[in-house]
Amino acid sequence: MQNKTVLFATDHAGFELRDFVLPHLKNLGYEVEDMGPKKQKEGDDYPDIMAPLAQKISEKPNKYVGVIMGGSGQGEAMVANKYEGVRATVFYGGDEDIIRLSREHNDANVLSLGARFLSADQAKKAAELWLKTKFPGETRHTRRIEKIDP
Repeated sequence: MQNKTVLFATDHAGFELRDFVLPHLKNLGYEVEDMGPKKQKEGDDYPDIMAPLAQKISEKPNKYVGVIMGGSGQGEAMVANKYEGVRATVFYGGDEDIIRLSREHNDANVLSLGARFLSADQAKKAAELWLKTKFPGETRHTRRIEKIDP
């Protein structure tokens, strides 16, 4: 996904972790667009933050992927998955194979990180692994993905 711009957004719960993950991705050579917020605001509403990112990916899936962060990453992914063509996966620790499988089997185009459950190093490693894992395009996986959002 090196040729795609990585859209990045976080709510108040992931705001501090963003300062580790976003620069890390830039240092790896990814083009990253920070969709905010620019300042931490306790009690912000994650749907207001995640919807513009998901909309942008929905409109131009060949140009963008996304990394989003919230407390658990669950609600943020639910918002993103409401948009046509967006396939958000959640990671908040555990076996990293789930990150690879989200790309290899499901061609996930949004990674939602649970900031309250990940250290800065874990979040950086997860985002890096997810971005470098390719979707091989096997027929069985493509067929299944087409059934998600026909």
